[in-house]
Amino acid sequence: MKLVSQNYGKQRVRVLKVTRTAPRHEVKELEVGVRLEGDFESSYTAGDNSKVVATDTMKNTVQALAHQHLGAQTEPFALLVARHFLDSHPQVGRVTIDTSERRWSRMAPGGKPHDHAFLGEEGRPSVQVVAVRGAAAQVESGISDLLIMKSTGSGFEGYPRDAYTTLPETKDRILATALRTTWRWSGAAAAGFDWNAANAAILAAMLRVFAVNYSPSVQTTLYEMAGAAFAACPQINRASLFLPNKHYLPLNLKPFGLENPNVSFLPTDEPHGQIEAVVDRA
Repeated sequence: MKLVSQNYGKQRVRVLKVTRTAPRHEVKELEVGVRLEGDFESSYTAGDNSKVVATDTMKNTVQALAHQHLGAQTEPFALLVARHFLDSHPQVGRVTIDTSERRWSRMAPGGKPHDHAFLGEEGRPSVQVVAVRGAAAQVESGISDLLIMKSTGSGFEGYPRDAYTTLPETKDRILATALRTTWRWSGAAAAGFDWNAANAAILAAMLRVFAVNYSPSVQTTLYEMAGAAFAACPQINRASLFLPNKHYLPLNLKPFGLENPNVSFLPTDEPHGQIEAVVDRA
């Protein structure tokens, strides 16, 4: 037999960091995955664990480094963890770090932002770092599970019809999706680079296109959102977007003697359309 490829690691390592800048607190909650590739073949083929970094060690490493170094920005922390495994274990040739963040916004009872009470938000910012020994690390940032919708400004017309086509053409429909998108950074960020501000600008540009531009198809909207991301941030060179089309179907109320002027809909989760694309700047 021949071992074609292998990797292993620890997934869903969770940590919450509270920065106690009295009296106001900041919170940062991450779920981290670690995957290692390298000279581990003998552990599969010969029962030799002499080079295997225990996955429990990976978990402890992430939590200890988070305690020491995790701040408001995720990308520097993910890079630090990746470099740690390369620097500490010569048998490791490639490290992949994946993070998913639970966002907490500050509550404002009585209209005043509270120092230490928070409300969970939709959407999970993500970071992936792939570090290969002897090469520059590749960094991607993004967000997943961000529910967005507009109640008009979208249509779908001019598509092929055959014996199985029942969908009516429309110039006015609801467009809703659970956005998942990532963007790839083109090189190492300079010291002091504000990752959070850049990520916020990219996402804001994408969402503005979604909200403002008329959408003749999800495909068109996806492509325009990628273009807006590139315009918002010169440091990214690739955008990947995944837009499941969450359908809201007009209710047929004619059997009850009622007209429905495109105001009442049936939300449906399954089946749904799935539109995906990877767009490069050049």
